[in-house]
Amino acid sequence: QVQLVESGGGLVQAGGSLRLSCAASGIDFRVNDMGWSRQAPGKQRELLAVIDNNGRPSYADSVKGRFTISRDDAKKTVYLQMDNLNPEDAAVYYCHARGVLTTKTYWGPGTQVTVSL
Repeated sequence: QVQLVESGGGLVQAGGSLRLSCAASGIDFRVNDMGWSRQAPGKQRELLAVIDNNGRPSYADSVKGRFTISRDDAKKTVYLQMDNLNPEDAAVYYCHARGVLTTKTYWGPGTQVTVSL
C-alpha cells in the first residue's frame, strides 16, 4: 500500500515560517520524483515545487525565493521549508510522488496551512 502523510501544517502569522514534511511508504522512494502543491478554497490546485530523484529542485514563480524543497532518501521524506508566509499562502498543502519509470503519481491527504495578518 502506498501512503504519503503530510505533517507540519498549522497557524502562522504573516511573515513567519513553517516546515512541512511528507513521509512516504510503499514506494521505492529513490526512483520517485517528489513534489508539493496547494489548493485554497475555490481555487485550482497549484504545483509549487518538485525535486527529482537526483535531488534537483524546481519552483513555481509564486514561491521562488521563499520556499525550499528538499528530500532525505534514507528517511523517505520530502520537506517544504516555507519562509515569509503571507495570507495568500493559506491553503491545504499536498505532497505527491511520481515514479520516474512508471510515471504513476500518488497524493497525500493534505495538511492545512493558515496564515493570519
